Amino acid sequence: MLLQIINDTLAAGPAALVNDAAEEATQSINLFEMAQYGGWIMIILAVLLAGACYIFIERLMAMKKATQEDKQFMAHIRDFIHDGDIDSALNLCKKTDTPSAHMIETGITRIGRPMQDVQVAVENVGNLEVGRLEKGLVIIATIAAGAPMLGFLGTVLGMVQTFYNMAQTSGGVIEISALSSGMYQAMVTTIGGLIVGILAMFAYNYLVSRVDRVVRLLESRTMEFMDLLNEPA
Repeated sequence: MLLQIINDTLAAGPAALVNDAAEEATQSINLFEMAQYGGWIMIILAVLLAGACYIFIERLMAMKKATQEDKQFMAHIRDFIHDGDIDSALNLCKKTDTPSAHMIETGITRIGRPMQDVQVAVENVGNLEVGRLEKGLVIIATIAAGAPMLGFLGTVLGMVQTFYNMAQTSGGVIEISALSSGMYQAMVTTIGGLIVGILAMFAYNYLVSRVDRVVRLLESRTMEFMDLLNEPA
């Protein structure tokens, strides 16, 4: 019985040691330590990720503010214009401080001019407001396209380092430890670049969809205002 226990222990010993070593290796490597193997390219990717996050949050707040508007805004504008109270309509637009309010304010200041001139002025202001909302989107799009390329650059540099270490070995004996640093850099930078690029791409597409929502709102407000001016007295 004792011999059987000893035999079982010896048979399971190597496998147990391998499993314990694998478990320790898995637990000892975290995301921060892994990123350190990427070298200076990971620092650039971290800066790009931080910049993309900042622009995304800032633009998201700006677009949320642009769509927050009193549902009775146009009804109040209609009442003021019908009553001939232009000053109250202008004050309401200034207090609202949204892209659509800025458009309506411009249109109100041009009441009395030809309708075509009023519509052109309103649409020009709308285009300027959309341009302000799109500020920073080009940077996020650039990060989405450039981050994977930086990751691939790190991959190439890592492989070059690996082959350089192989060329420096003498006697034809190559140790894994001599190649590990370059291989780590090659893999880690690829992963980092893809993660930053994917996140930036999703952020860009989401912000574009929010801009489209604001554009539809501005178009709706433009039509409502022009219809209001065309109503019979």
